[in-house]
Amino acid sequence: MNKTLQEGTSLAKDLQAALNGKTLKCDVVICPPFIHLTSINENKGNIVKVGAQNCADKVSGAYTGEVSAAMVASTGAEYVILGHSERRAYYGETNAILKEKVKLALENKLTPIFCIGEVLDERESGKQNEVVKSQIEEALFDLSPEDFGKIVLAYEPVWAIGTGKTATSAQAQEMHAFIRQTLVGKYGKEVVDNTSILYGGSCNAGNAKELFSNPDVDGGLIGGASLTVDAFLPIIEAF
Repeated sequence: MNKTLQEGTSLAKDLQAALNGKTLKCDVVICPPFIHLTSINENKGNIVKVGAQNCADKVSGAYTGEVSAAMVASTGAEYVILGHSERRAYYGETNAILKEKVKLALENKLTPIFCIGEVLDERESGKQNEVVKSQIEEALFDLSPEDFGKIVLAYEPVWAIGTGKTATSAQAQEMHAFIRQTLVGKYGKEVVDNTSILYGGSCNAGNAKELFSNPDVDGGLIGGASLTVDAFLPIIEAF
């Protein structure tokens, strides 16, 4: 929940300008608050792609304050973040709710960026694999291989978000490899080899290159470091 409409639109334009003429080796997607989506889509140029930070688990109706997947898609957005750790923690989003959100996002041709990850207690008690596996299975394993192939995953070690702590490069690789192994058992190697798994946990200009060098880390879900071009651009360039 950052940036007014004017500030957010300006940031998107500045990022687009900074990326002009550069050879990119990754997709760059920005996910601003709902009120920014239309303005940014109309002014963003053709390099940066746009997504929402959430969508509702209902199609339409008397759900005051909610924004449906169809509404998000109508702005021109192509992506939507679902299951972010803050949505799970602060707004009680369960795997059952997220299963509905994923379904509606796909029906509206949005690419879900689906977040998974453990909190500090779960990490310290050695339950991180069990937690992440259940998040994947309960929310995603009803999908066909074709639909699953349209999803981007993002691993968030919740204990490393906003705390200044970062999972080590080895910890990130270990979990990403476990996630891929879990998925292969359900969807097969070909589908999973083409699935992007992002790392989201205090990724910044200082650690991005090392994190992205891991074979199973396919990019980053960037939080605070995306709020200025000066902080975000080196992360993009690290890839």
